[in-house]
Amino acid sequence: QVQLVESGGGLVQPGGSLRLSCAASGEIFSINAMGWYRQAPGKQRELVAGITSGGSTNYADSVKGRFTISRDNAENTMYLQMNSLKPEDTAVYYCNADLRNRWSGPYDYWGQGTQVTVSS
Repeated sequence: QVQLVESGGGLVQPGGSLRLSCAASGEIFSINAMGWYRQAPGKQRELVAGITSGGSTNYADSVKGRFTISRDNAENTMYLQMNSLKPEDTAVYYCNADLRNRWSGPYDYWGQGTQVTVSS
C-alpha cells in the first residue's frame, strides 16, 4: 500500500501565505516526478507545479513568482510554498506522484486533497 497525504491547507486572507506538505508512505521503491494540482469549483483539475527527482521544476504561468515547489527525497515529502495568495487560488490542492512501489511500477498516485481558501 502506498499513500499520499496532504496537509497545510486552510483559510487565508488575500496577500497571505500557506505551505502545503505531501508525505508519501508505504511500500515505496522510488519516486520519480511529483506535482501539485488544483481544482476549483466548476473547473478542470490543473497542474500548479511539478518537480523531478533531480529537482527540476515547472510552474503554471498563474503562479510563477509566487509559489515554490520543493521536495525532500530522503523523507519522501514534497512542499508547496504559496505566497501573495489571491482569491483565484482558491481550490482543492492535490498531491501527485509517479512512483515505483516495492513490486512494480511506475504508477500514478494521488492524495485526497486539501482545501485552500483565499478570502477576506
